[in-house]
Amino acid sequence: MLINLSNHPLTEWDERQKNEAASLYGEVIDIPFPAVLPQADPIEIDRMTDEYLQKIQNIAQNNDVVVHIMGEFTFCYALIQKLQKHNIKCVASTTERNVRFLPTGERTVDFNFIQFREYNLY
Repeated sequence: MLINLSNHPLTEWDERQKNEAASLYGEVIDIPFPAVLPQADPIEIDRMTDEYLQKIQNIAQNNDVVVHIMGEFTFCYALIQKLQKHNIKCVASTTERNVRFLPTGERTVDFNFIQFREYNLY
């Protein structure tokens, strides 16, 4: 099972990413990424990550889970450390970024999914 903790729910993923997730992890469950205020101090980040660790552990009770986590960097860093201490694997999605400049001067950006990459401890 893959828990998708990001600002991009499964319904917004391209077919390649959906297929890769299904092939590697089976079921995908969305948990919306929290709003992390820029004013949040380390104590607030710690409290929030404890709350999300508990949510994930509740889902993981009888399942082998991997967490796809993408979002605000300090929250992700703190939660990934906690998840890894509980032997819960965490992954990021990697993409190719394609920028096109329009004649109007505007630009469009397309992201093409490449792979899920594990957050490793080095």
